[in-house]
Amino acid sequence: MEWIVIFGAGGHAQVIIDILELMGLYRIAGIYDDSPELVGKFIYGYPVLGLIGANSIIRKGIIGVGDNDRRASIAIKVGERMPDFEFISAIHPSAIVGRNVSIGPGVAVMAGSVINPNSVLQEHCVVNTMASVDHNCRLEPFSSIAPGAHLGGGVTIGTRSFIGMGATVIHNIHVGPDTVVGAGATVVSNLPSQVIAYGTPAKVTRSREVRETYL
Repeated sequence: MEWIVIFGAGGHAQVIIDILELMGLYRIAGIYDDSPELVGKFIYGYPVLGLIGANSIIRKGIIGVGDNDRRASIAIKVGERMPDFEFISAIHPSAIVGRNVSIGPGVAVMAGSVINPNSVLQEHCVVNTMASVDHNCRLEPFSSIAPGAHLGGGVTIGTRSFIGMGATVIHNIHVGPDTVVGAGATVVSNLPSQVIAYGTPAKVTRSREVRETYL
């Protein structure tokens, strides 16, 4: 088994650790996190080796951070410091992945989720617990689908956009980049980039700055 490292030591990283252990394909050498007080401590038995951005002799791993913008910034930092670093994906054994699904590097697919045929999950996307992505969907880089959210067929989720817990997006909808859809929303029409939308049907409530906190 190959050695890997994880970037991030919070709750999302703990879920990633659980998935990787169940996959049985890698050995986790340790964790990097931006909290200095965690360095030298252990998370689920794995040492926190240093701060994110520190040079690692291990050149393979995954970002265990749930926030889309933070995950994107870590990927840039790691790429600048270690251009040869290879990101792996974590797919829970209970996830159902259909035919012709394309899964990019750094993707996390959590327990009980469903990815139906011909969908594309680009780099560093997250499909969280019990979420579903129907046929011919496209998740652009660093986007994420929260627990229990559902996408109909042919949906596109823009770069770094977030679909909140329990939300539903009907078929053939396009959600622009850097948009946040609130928990429990029902999206029945296209959404532009950099907005916050919620409700049933979902309505845009205001604009959103790139990297604005949403979790």
